[in-house]
Amino acid sequence: MTYNIHHCNPPSAGTTIDVAAIARVINKAKPDLVALQEVDVNTERSGKGLNQAKELARQTGMQFFFAKAIDHQGGDYGVAVLSRFPIIDSTRLILPIDPAIGGETRTIAAITVEIAKGKLIIFASTHLDLKEQNRLTQADQIVNLFKTSNLPVVLAGDFNALPDSQVMQLLDQHFTRSCQNCQPTIPVRNPNRAIDFIMFRPTNAMKPLATRVIDEQYASDHLPVVAELNVL
Repeated sequence: MTYNIHHCNPPSAGTTIDVAAIARVINKAKPDLVALQEVDVNTERSGKGLNQAKELARQTGMQFFFAKAIDHQGGDYGVAVLSRFPIIDSTRLILPIDPAIGGETRTIAAITVEIAKGKLIIFASTHLDLKEQNRLTQADQIVNLFKTSNLPVVLAGDFNALPDSQVMQLLDQHFTRSCQNCQPTIPVRNPNRAIDFIMFRPTNAMKPLATRVIDEQYASDHLPVVAELNVL
């Protein structure tokens, strides 16, 4: 699953933070791995002392890893992953921002998990920049970061890019998306754009069996995407 959780703030609920609403979506779908974006840790808006990644892990019975992107309201803000498998290794990777045009720091939360005896994969969550030039630079960096991996890689997240964009065309040269005619993921009511994707490399490492977008209109401003991948 990949899910931009809008810092667990349902858009229709004012400033309310509802971690349980996100956890319910995850628990109902029962994914093995979840890529989360827009995650708050100890921020004023979400509550000092609340680590949303840790709390979602607790409410779903999964393990977690958080990768900070920026300081926010006295706490941290970034991306995270949840895993039903033990996390063997984890790393925070920083994506570049062109200083000439500016932008928020963006990161990748990547974990190595053993999905079956002796079978390891890397699972990574990211959230690309709002500005296209930054997204292109970040996509190129992602390709370089993972192209030498000797393990299969699943990359999921909010790419802020449409399926036919330069960003996705670049990534499509090195990763295989779980869907080709991907369903829209925003807005949650009458969605009309797909910008949240799940992809993998190398092509012969996995077989995509199904991809679906969950019609969940309360918990966040993005719809979650679930892909079923058969690891070969």
